[in-house]
Amino acid sequence: MIKETGMTPMNTVTRKTSPRTSKLLLGLLCSAMSLGAWQAASAATAQDTLVIGKPADPQTLDPAVTFDNNDWTITYPSYQRLVSYKTDGDKSSTEVTGDLAESWTVSPDNLVWEFKIKPGNKFDDGTAVDAAAVKFSFDRLMTLKQGPSGAFPEDMVVAVIDPQTIRFTLKTPFAPFLFTLAHNGASIVNPLVANKGAETNAWLSSHTAGSGPFRLTSWQKGQSVTMEPNPYFAGPKPAFKTVILKTIAEPSVRRLQLERGDLDIIEDMPEDQLGALGGKPGVVVKDFPSLRVTYLYLNNKKGPLTDVNARRAITEAVDYNGIVKGILKDKAKLLNGPIPDGMWGYDSSLPVMKQDLAAAKNSLAKAPQKITNLNYMYSDKDANWEPIGLTLQAALAPLGINLKLEKTANATLRERVGQADYDIAVGTWSPDFADPYMFMNFWFDSKMQGLQGNRSFYSNPEVDKLIREAAAVSDTAKRVELYQTAQKKVLDDSVYAYLYQKSYSLPMRDSVKGYVFNPMLEQVFNLGSMSK
Repeated sequence: MIKETGMTPMNTVTRKTSPRTSKLLLGLLCSAMSLGAWQAASAATAQDTLVIGKPADPQTLDPAVTFDNNDWTITYPSYQRLVSYKTDGDKSSTEVTGDLAESWTVSPDNLVWEFKIKPGNKFDDGTAVDAAAVKFSFDRLMTLKQGPSGAFPEDMVVAVIDPQTIRFTLKTPFAPFLFTLAHNGASIVNPLVANKGAETNAWLSSHTAGSGPFRLTSWQKGQSVTMEPNPYFAGPKPAFKTVILKTIAEPSVRRLQLERGDLDIIEDMPEDQLGALGGKPGVVVKDFPSLRVTYLYLNNKKGPLTDVNARRAITEAVDYNGIVKGILKDKAKLLNGPIPDGMWGYDSSLPVMKQDLAAAKNSLAKAPQKITNLNYMYSDKDANWEPIGLTLQAALAPLGINLKLEKTANATLRERVGQADYDIAVGTWSPDFADPYMFMNFWFDSKMQGLQGNRSFYSNPEVDKLIREAAAVSDTAKRVELYQTAQKKVLDDSVYAYLYQKSYSLPMRDSVKGYVFNPMLEQVFNLGSMSK
């Protein structure tokens, strides 16, 4: 992955902390930072400006590399794709409609897809979007073989038929193909970036080169990203002349700045801060049903958790109910496996996750080597991740395991996860298209190890066979059967600890109008059609 973070091991803070110490430190930090925030605060933001407070800096803006919704806040409005998700007023849909494509056809065997490209779309330098640009973008995506490429068949061939026609030829049917074209990895990049030669990839990691309604104009690392309208955008002119994304790590500071009017929208807020916003004048908190899940990665590749009994002990020791009730204040629901409730393929017959310390002790006794120390890695991307670590620390202590909490910058967390440099790490996931492929193939296929999705570095030939077959057949009932069979096998292998499924809460000023939530596009804003 291309990293534009400037992060070094010096940024990593390792600590063992108690809840009391943690709260004290958090309170002191909060007081100091909020004071600074209030001192620096100005009047409410201008009507033609949208300011969003985010906890973490972007990692990379290259759509062929990033697999992080935090980056997609910038890339989605900067690029167009052949198709996009349908909207009806303020309602989103899992169905797709043409974006750059005005129409398409598919062969009876579902192997050949042809798309007609609308005339008149232009990149932010004024050059036309054509079939050659589509081919350039997909060829580059599949050559780089980073996370987003896993959403597409690796053997697909992309060919220009004429300047306005592009053809995709697959060797085997791929059930979710059309929906993957609405995915960030399918963003169409200006082919002229190739003129930068060896610098192309580095340049795209910190710039945009798309035909969407907005484009990046500046990025002050660790501080803010500024976006402005693409002057050549073919669609309706956006209401906002400026969109600013501010990086503010401390959630209480984001809250205070929203209350004051210095921010219009804030993200990733813990439940106590959401509660504090209740009834504040000028502020609304919108809640949306979501397929967003939080889970623990258990390193299957190296370290003490390569043994299934050791991993099973961890999954049995987790206080799932305590996390949902104590940390999430019951604003989340327990999971029973990798496919969440609300996604087709969900198996309601499976029991929800629960703590069983006696079983955990038995499992641990079967492990080939005694485990006394483990590492838990997290970042400040989500304020719930530290208390989750403290809860896990308390659960593992009676088993004789000392869990060391290690807080890193979010970019560093992702980099180390991608390198399998951890014992236990925490993360969230939401699907990019409405298909269990997002929760099964990405999480468990041995070809997708690393940031692509299989972040536990799991490998099981039997599971590979099941989920790959499920992706290649068109019969939905058969796909459900295959995915549910695979789901039972990965549960038995204790690949991850499935913590909870949580609704998406978004606090904003009541002056913000036109926001449309799509469960496939969390942290993505329809900036082109929003206003104040």
